[in-house]
Amino acid sequence: MRGVHLAIGSVLPGLILAAQAGAQQLVTSGPLVKEGATEKISAHVYVIPDFSVPGVPNVGIIVGTRATLVVDTGLGRQNGETVLREVRKVSGDRPLYLVTTHVHPEHDLGAQAFPASTKMVRARAQVDEIASEGMKTADIFRSRSPAMAQLLEGAEFRKADEIFDKERALDLGGVKARLIAMGPNHTRGDTAIWVEGEGVLFSGDIAMKAAPAFASPASSVKTWLASLDAFDALHPRIIVPSHGPLGDAGFIRSYRDYLAFVRARTAALKSEGRTVDQALEAVAAEAKARYPDAGTRLPGAVRAAYREASDR
Repeated sequence: MRGVHLAIGSVLPGLILAAQAGAQQLVTSGPLVKEGATEKISAHVYVIPDFSVPGVPNVGIIVGTRATLVVDTGLGRQNGETVLREVRKVSGDRPLYLVTTHVHPEHDLGAQAFPASTKMVRARAQVDEIASEGMKTADIFRSRSPAMAQLLEGAEFRKADEIFDKERALDLGGVKARLIAMGPNHTRGDTAIWVEGEGVLFSGDIAMKAAPAFASPASSVKTWLASLDAFDALHPRIIVPSHGPLGDAGFIRSYRDYLAFVRARTAALKSEGRTVDQALEAVAAEAKARYPDAGTRLPGAVRAAYREASDR
């Protein structure tokens, strides 16, 4: 028995050190979803705010009597685990559905933390985008900081349990959510979530405080303006964007004004024979006073508008 005790005594320090090493691997600063910050914004809807931290999304939790829908996951498993703990606080052990507004890492790559019983619902455009682009965007995020690289270690896209083409209605029990494939706006697979009867719209990057970001070669000004019209028709009371503060229909109006300006001016300049670079320079000069916050996001909008100008 003395030998057994000695063996155990020699193994335990190693196990303790291994556990401590694992604990040390947790990221303690950077793009982290904040625990204990969940807010109730309507009868069935909760939000974990991003506090405008880069690389952190606004996370949605829509709680019904039969099931809960989670919107976005955070960057990597550690953030996904934080989100899941917050979800359990407000929804208990109800069955879970999971949807992401788009497949950028901070929205999608925390899904691996959710239990196997969770039903991942994706628009077909998201599935196609993942098949086409793989982990390219995740690799870009990894290169941004050691914290992001650590959070994304081992991250993979979760396979869809359900795929829809245009819309998918979810009756969660006492509350219904509509998942809507919006087409190529910010990304190829943008998905919006409308909470019926409560006026809450999860808009992704299609409408928010920051200027529109054209993050995909497929991004379209024409589609984006059509998406804003579709949002307007819903008459949202609260808009929960992918990032930044919550807002209202003012997000839609400001985005429409900006994109209509970019489209009109770019088309006019193209018709005058200007090159895309010349058009960009001219639009940037005109936009400087009117849209001072457009900054580095303006070129993507102008280039998309220039591509589409001859098709209008």
